[in-house]
Amino acid sequence: MVGIKDVAREAGVSVGTVSNVLNRPDSVSPAKRALVEAAVVRLGYVRNESARQLRAGSSRTIALVVLDVANPFFADVIAGAEEAAEDVGALVVVSNSAGNPDREARHLARLEAQRVMGVLLSPVREGENPAVAELERRGTPVVLVDRVSESAAAPSVAVDDVRGGRLAGEHLLSLGHRRIAFVGGPDHLGQVRDRLAGLRTAAGGAGAQGGAAAVEVVPSDDMSVRAGSAAAARLFAQWPDPADRPTAVFCANDLLALGVLNECVRRGVRVPHELALVGYDDIGYAGTAAVPLTSVRQPRELLGRTAVELLLEAVEGAAGEDARGEGRHVQFVPELVVRESTRSSR
Repeated sequence: MVGIKDVAREAGVSVGTVSNVLNRPDSVSPAKRALVEAAVVRLGYVRNESARQLRAGSSRTIALVVLDVANPFFADVIAGAEEAAEDVGALVVVSNSAGNPDREARHLARLEAQRVMGVLLSPVREGENPAVAELERRGTPVVLVDRVSESAAAPSVAVDDVRGGRLAGEHLLSLGHRRIAFVGGPDHLGQVRDRLAGLRTAAGGAGAQGGAAAVEVVPSDDMSVRAGSAAAARLFAQWPDPADRPTAVFCANDLLALGVLNECVRRGVRVPHELALVGYDDIGYAGTAAVPLTSVRQPRELLGRTAVELLLEAVEGAAGEDARGEGRHVQFVPELVVRESTRSSR
């Protein structure tokens, strides 16, 4: 590859002059700067930014480790993070943990070795994470994304998922549903547990809305369309008689809801006439499904953008801290978007 010495030789100047043109152009005379810039073009020189950053002991790369890179929710979070990073001349590198804690730990170790500016992490599990603690101890800031930090020291950005689950439950209860199935999993994901807790809170207060409400849990192996279809098949197998079946389903995310919808279509179960359906996240596909989905909307791009802003605070020395020296925790409020997949129960 063409190096800085080649450019200096081609331009007839010193290596130091080439370095100044690349890093401090105002310190070089216009004539010499023109010679160097012409040589760069002729030789096709591309600077080795990684080597420069390693020599300087700093980086303009932000790592983002997500639970499922194929989930459109995280695609939007990534878009928001990239937009904020671009504003400050930084680059976002994305890694996929695929919900595997060992894979997550390996990614974090490799990213630290690359001397990234910091890490945005959507963690696989709740609670203290030894890998994260080591990163922070050695000076690599970490911001948790889509999860409230258990540690006062670690900044985090999330959405109030308990409130989101309650919004979904209250909506279904207001339509007259008194047996609601919850589809979601695995249960080590805090988001799943919080959304179920919100639904149960709504069901527990259903007496004021006209009678007790029951919540039936149908677990799923993951948060995919495939898992949603499989969960719906189990639901129909467990309650083959429509008269005994829950009249509504609340899914922990939209991909699961789309899977449930697919299974309903396959079986000829009409949505919303025989089974009302609510998702979570309000991804782009939710509004364009065969039956447009009612969903709890999260500000996905804003999550990514805010996570980068918190990380930049940490890098600049504020450590994302509030007046007490603790990490800043930003929590957004979700909203319910009502579409054709919900209606009054029979």
